[in-house]
Amino acid sequence: MANPNVKKKSRIIVDVGLDETNMPVTMTWSASDNPAGPQSQACKAMLLSLFDEQTKETLKIDLWTKEMQVLEMDRMFYQTLRGLADTYFRATQNKELANQMQQFVFYFGQATGAIPKEE
Repeated sequence: MANPNVKKKSRIIVDVGLDETNMPVTMTWSASDNPAGPQSQACKAMLLSLFDEQTKETLKIDLWTKEMQVLEMDRMFYQTLRGLADTYFRATQNKELANQMQQFVFYFGQATGAIPKEE
């Protein structure tokens, strides 16, 4: 049954090129609503989490190509964790816990070199 509140749909597509052992070697994504246009854009990694309404479990797809370097992964995780802390605050308004998350993100960023250490 269609939801009457849906006024528009957007499609996000991720294409993954696999080698003979099913390891990702190329990845591209496109989105019908992308302001840059619907053409595919290359990427080296993706993290996707979906919350299942019925089971109340999170389903995850985490992929990265062979070319993804550790320093790039550190930076991606720093930026992802930072965004998750911001999203958590916007969704819950729990400022105390969001600030604690941001403190960990700051520590993580410095520990991995994703951001410079303060002296």
